[in-house]
Amino acid sequence: MNASFRQLTVVSGKGGTGKTTCLGSFAAIAHDKVLADCDVDAANLYQLLNPTVIDSGDFMGAQIAVRDEQACKRHGECERVCRFDAITVDAVDELACEGCGFCTIVCPEKALHMEQVACGTWYQAKTDYGPLAYARLLPGAESSGRLVTMVRQKAEDIALLQGKQLILIDGAPGIGCVATAAIADVDMALVVTEPSLSGIHDMERVADLIRHFGVPMTVIVNKADINADNTRRIRQYCAQRGVEVLAELPYDESVTAAMAHGVPLVEYQDGPVAQGIRKAWSSIEQMLGV
Repeated sequence: MNASFRQLTVVSGKGGTGKTTCLGSFAAIAHDKVLADCDVDAANLYQLLNPTVIDSGDFMGAQIAVRDEQACKRHGECERVCRFDAITVDAVDELACEGCGFCTIVCPEKALHMEQVACGTWYQAKTDYGPLAYARLLPGAESSGRLVTMVRQKAEDIALLQGKQLILIDGAPGIGCVATAAIADVDMALVVTEPSLSGIHDMERVADLIRHFGVPMTVIVNKADINADNTRRIRQYCAQRGVEVLAELPYDESVTAAMAHGVPLVEYQDGPVAQGIRKAWSSIEQMLGV
């Protein structure tokens, strides 16, 4: 953690719970902040904030095997040892190659070597709500966790350079390396969940991940009125673990309408969901001391 700024990551156990809706509204409410979209497999915060890109570049991640056609004698040893069916004597399947490098070791002619390839693109942008760092991973590309780390580093560099006191991070759903890289070493994690069986199950899994990293956790229950029993289960789960439920937001079709208009919910209308998000953010400000 960095003493000069605080970091909040908004995550969800599963997709579609309203994570980016909450983060987008926080972006409109909070002051003196930098935004980071670390859901690099399916980045969409930028679609809500309409950024103007000021810098970008390739993210060089995984390595793949590259053949020197003149040196290759077509012995086929590379094809025999590859466990991923990524290489033949004629071609290398870039999507299938896992970058293990075994083929380069067994090639008797030393006709293969490993090269880094572009796995995605990173961006630095300005928005009406503050600076934004985000990235887009190429379909099927590897090294998503490293790309998240790069996005976070660029957001931290901006915060230090511009003297910002807060970084708001839109994390990825689930508990994979993308979510892990967005949660590690932050000051607080906010889990946005929903009262469905899958929502509860996946909230519990991501809560275990957050607890593993020793990060303080809070919860927002979105669409809380669609299943009162499951909302009660979430409330009981949180109470047993000393986790504060910041808000129980009702189902509201204006959330979808705000997304369709490309604006944060709190700027689209001031209904019960927007009011609940504002109240939740007030609590988060006190917890983070910003």
